[in-house]
Amino acid sequence: MQTLTVELGDRAYPIHIGANLLEQADLMVPHLAQKRVAIVTNTTVAPLYLAKLTHTLEQQGVSVLPVILPDGEVYKTADTLNLIYDALLQNRCERKTTLIALGGGVIGDLTGYAAATYLRGVPFIQVPTTLLAQVDSSVGGKTGINHPLGKNMIGAFYQPQVVLADTATLDTLPARELSAGLAEVIKYGLIRDLPFFEWLEQNMDKLLARDKDALAYAIHRSCQNKAEIVAADEREDGVRALLNLGHTFGHAIESGMGYGNWLHGEAVAGGTVLAADLSRRQGWLDDAALARVRTLFKRAGLPDTAPDLGVASYMDAMGLDKKVEGGKIRFVLLKSIGEALVTADVEADKLAQTLQGFVSLLDARPGQ
Repeated sequence: MQTLTVELGDRAYPIHIGANLLEQADLMVPHLAQKRVAIVTNTTVAPLYLAKLTHTLEQQGVSVLPVILPDGEVYKTADTLNLIYDALLQNRCERKTTLIALGGGVIGDLTGYAAATYLRGVPFIQVPTTLLAQVDSSVGGKTGINHPLGKNMIGAFYQPQVVLADTATLDTLPARELSAGLAEVIKYGLIRDLPFFEWLEQNMDKLLARDKDALAYAIHRSCQNKAEIVAADEREDGVRALLNLGHTFGHAIESGMGYGNWLHGEAVAGGTVLAADLSRRQGWLDDAALARVRTLFKRAGLPDTAPDLGVASYMDAMGLDKKVEGGKIRFVLLKSIGEALVTADVEADKLAQTLQGFVSLLDARPGQ
């Protein structure tokens, strides 16, 4: 097991990365304010890991309330959030009852937001079971739900007590979900870690083959990058915005295609290709660098293009992005591979050329 720390003063917390962590009660029980928890999971993850985690905790005298939600991005809504509140209220859960998020990014975001708002704040623990959640969404305290007009537009910054990234859970992860997680892994190399990007170019086949050492290294390096950024800028007032590379375009793709049709990582990949192309049109990336970016995404089993939503639809959706400031869309772009920046200084014609130049068919769906 490897352990990192997100340095946030008296709210600092560890990220444990290793195999079979679900069976290690000593990693969780010390973080419980009382020996009562609610495990929030979904219909896909529950049959795989709920009994194991429940047994681990009950062996230490912890009372467990299971809350099983429907699976999918389409359920990351206020209605589903209310299912968590219903269970907590009906079972008289208190302010010292810890919520445990057992699942991927949707479960983590829903559970974290429920924890931030139930009784004005209860503790929670992240137990991510997808690659994307282990390297990105479980770390940093971003929680929330989607709105029909925009992704993650309702939420809160609320940090967990601990993150347990059990790499053994990746054994049951579908190949498409594994690839989706690699989009966020590649992101770290693009925004601030050129040596890691080069390592990914050399080791992508090992990652797709689920080589345990390669996956453990990629997860650790990704979490290390994110932990450093979050410690420097918890509430996204500065450098943390760089973590949104590809997300302004990507969130437009997710909402435009209908939540769940493109997985989050697939939309981030398509959005990052658009960001890289716009960076090229800005005069920062050359053709060879753009080709490297596209090639790595394609090798990871991800889109190296984006759907044709139409320029107007993209602009409308991106106008709701959380980075909009003073009515201007702020883009995360690449000065080079390994160096990113946030800018609103983008010419409208260059943006339109990007949106028109790298598109696939309207009904294209990754993985099919």
